[in-house]
Amino acid sequence: QVQLVESGGGLGQAGESLRLSCAASGRTSSNYAVGWFRQAPGKEREFVAAIGWSGRRTYYADSVKGRFTISRDNIKNTVYLQMNSLKPEDTAVYYCAAPSSSFNWDGGYLRGHYWGQGTQVTVSS
Repeated sequence: QVQLVESGGGLGQAGESLRLSCAASGRTSSNYAVGWFRQAPGKEREFVAAIGWSGRRTYYADSVKGRFTISRDNIKNTVYLQMNSLKPEDTAVYYCAAPSSSFNWDGGYLRGHYWGQGTQVTVSS
């Protein structure tokens, strides 16, 4: 069982940066890959990025590659999403998610089973 809590959302202008945090709790939470997803109003939820349990492997959606960086600190049980060069189209509710079991990720798209409550990111032009 993994519990996830996002923070760090807010309002930014195009070209600025924001950093999101996803605090994980649970006895073996550091053994889980974690992904970030986002959902804009009227749109389906889309995958943004994922990171493996050790932090060595990462995977990004093409729409954020080169602008966003996912990382993790397993001592703090926290996964971060550094978002640079923000665009208005990055406006969405951002969610972090973990798969159904530990050590369960093939390095690509992450299938979320445990989800956080989401944090709003709004980017103005």
